[in-house]
Amino acid sequence: MILASNSARRQEILKDIGFNFKVLPADIDESSDREDLIEKIKDIAYKKAYHVAKFNRNEYVLAADTIVEINGEVLGKPKDENEAKIFLKKLSGNWHRVITAYSFINIERNILINEYEISEVKFYDLCEEQIEWYIKSKEPLDKAGAYGIQDKGRIFVEKINGDFFSIMGFPIAKFIKNLKELDIDIEKISKI
Repeated sequence: MILASNSARRQEILKDIGFNFKVLPADIDESSDREDLIEKIKDIAYKKAYHVAKFNRNEYVLAADTIVEINGEVLGKPKDENEAKIFLKKLSGNWHRVITAYSFINIERNILINEYEISEVKFYDLCEEQIEWYIKSKEPLDKAGAYGIQDKGRIFVEKINGDFFSIMGFPIAKFIKNLKELDIDIEKISKI
C-alpha cells in the first residue's frame, strides 16, 4: 500500500494496526471548487490519492485530509504563530467540528472508497498563558485548527463526540469496516 501523505499521525495509526506501506506524498494544489464543505474535503482527499495512483496503477493508494470547522469557518494549518493564537482563541470554550475525509484507490482493480467522518470537540476556556505555552511548543503550527488531540493539545479538550482517531487524522475503524466490505479481512491488511 502507498500512503499519499507525510502525516506522522496517519502513519502511526496505520502502523499500530499492522499496515505495511510506503510513503509517497501527493504534491498537488490542495484546493477544490466544490461548494459543500464535506464534498470539498472528500474531493481534496480523492485528488491526493488519484495523483499518486495514476502513476502506481497496481497499488492500493490511501490519502486523507482533515479540517477543523467552527461556525462555518474552516481553520486549516496556521501560517504562523499569530494565526495559531487566533485559531486557539476561537476554539476556546466552544464546540467545533473535525472533518476527516479519505480516499482509497486501486486503479487496476477498479476500487474506490471515498468517505469521511465528522467528530465534535469541545474546548475548555483557555487563558492567555495556556495559549502562549502551547504556541511556544511549536506543535500547533503543522496541525489543522492549530492543535493536536494526541499531543499537548489534549489538555484543552473537555469533551468529544465521535471518533478520536478521526480527530487525530484518520478514522481507522471506519476504514477497516470499508475494507471488510471489499472482502479484505483484518488478517490480510499487511499484504495490501
